[in-house]
Amino acid sequence: MELSTIKNLAAQYAPHFVEVRHHLHMHPELSYQEFETSKFVQQKLTEYGVPFEVKATTGVVGIIEGRNPQSRIVALRADMDALPIQEENSIEYKSTVPGVMHACGHDVHTTCLLGAARILSETRGQWDGTVKLIFQPGEEKNPGGASLLIQEGVLQNPAPQAIYALHVNPQLEVGLLSFRPGIAMASADEIYITVKGKGGHAAAPHWTTDTILVASHLVVALQQVVSRNANPFSPSVLSITSFQGGYTTNVIPTEVKLMGTFRAMDEAWRFKAHDIIKRITSELVHSMGCEADVHIDVGYPCVYNNEALYPKADALAKEYMGADKVEVTEMRMGAEDFGYYSQQIPGCFFRLGTANKAKGITAGVHTPVFNIDESAIETGIGMMATFGALGAV
Repeated sequence: MELSTIKNLAAQYAPHFVEVRHHLHMHPELSYQEFETSKFVQQKLTEYGVPFEVKATTGVVGIIEGRNPQSRIVALRADMDALPIQEENSIEYKSTVPGVMHACGHDVHTTCLLGAARILSETRGQWDGTVKLIFQPGEEKNPGGASLLIQEGVLQNPAPQAIYALHVNPQLEVGLLSFRPGIAMASADEIYITVKGKGGHAAAPHWTTDTILVASHLVVALQQVVSRNANPFSPSVLSITSFQGGYTTNVIPTEVKLMGTFRAMDEAWRFKAHDIIKRITSELVHSMGCEADVHIDVGYPCVYNNEALYPKADALAKEYMGADKVEVTEMRMGAEDFGYYSQQIPGCFFRLGTANKAKGITAGVHTPVFNIDESAIETGIGMMATFGALGAV
C-alpha cells in the first residue's frame, strides 16, 4: 500500500473527523460510564462495514481483515473517557455536561482511530494482515480499562503481534510526532494512610496522642523513601497530596488521613518501595504512640516501548511525515494504562503534537482550558492508519 494513498484519504476525511471530534468533545463521559460514546463508536464502525464486539461493558473491539489476514496482526488502541473538570473554554463545541470535560484529549484519540478505521476498511484490499481496533474505557481511573479488556481476552482471538497508540502532546507543536524506545512513562500507585490515636482537648495535649503531629512527622519521614533508598539514576517520585484531620481549633482529632501517589520507572524498585513505605509508616507511628492503616492501591505499570519495534515505527513515521517532523519523546512521570498492553506484547506509544503557540493553544492536559490545534487530527488519522496497514510486528 502506498503512503500517498493514506495521506490523501486522511486529508480528504479530516474535515469530517473534526466534526466527529466536536461531537465527542461536547458529550464527554467519565471513566466506565462511556455508554453514549460507545454507542457512537459502534454506529461509526457499522457505517464503515467493520464488525465489532463489546467488551468490559463499554469497550468496543473491531476487526478489519486485509489480504492474507493471518500474515500479521496489529492492534490500534484509543481511550474514550473524560475527566471530572468543568470546561472553561469559550468554543462552539464546549462540553455540554456540567463538571465533565475531555481535558486529556481522549476525544482526539477516539476520533483518530475512527478515521483510521474508515481508511483501513476502504483500502483493505491494498494491505496485508488484520487490524484489531481497541476503543477502550476507563484509562483515567484504576484499575484501568486496559486491564479489564485484557482479562476479557482482547489480546486473543486473534492475538495481536504488536500494539500502537497515540496521545496528544500540548507541549509539541502541531505537525510533529515524537517517539521513545524503552520506558517512556512511570508506574503509578495510590497511597492511603490513616493515623489513629487518642484525641482530646487541644489545651491538654499530654492527655492525647497528637495525630496531627504524628502525621506531620510521617509526611516528612516518607520523603526519605526516594531520597535515601532509590537509585539516583532511576527516576522516582513520592508525593503526599492530601492531609485531612481535625475540624475545629480546640480539638486534637482521633484520626488523620493522608493520600498520595508513588511513581517509578523500575518495576522491582516499585514494589520494594511499597514495603519501605509500609515499614516507615508503621514504625514511626507506633514509636509516637499511634496506630496506622496503610493501603497502597497498585495502579498502572510502566509504559514500555519495545526496543525492536521502536526503530521500525520511527522510520515509518519519518517516511510518512518527513524526518524533520519526528522527535524523541521525553520520559514522563505521568502514567498510562497502555503499560498493561506493553507488558504483554510489543508496544509503541507515541505523541501527537497538538500545540500552536502562535494561536495561543498551549494549555496542558487535565486543565479546564485544554484544547488542540485541530489540524493535528489529520496527522493522527494518517499515522494510525499507516501503523495499521504497514506497521511492524
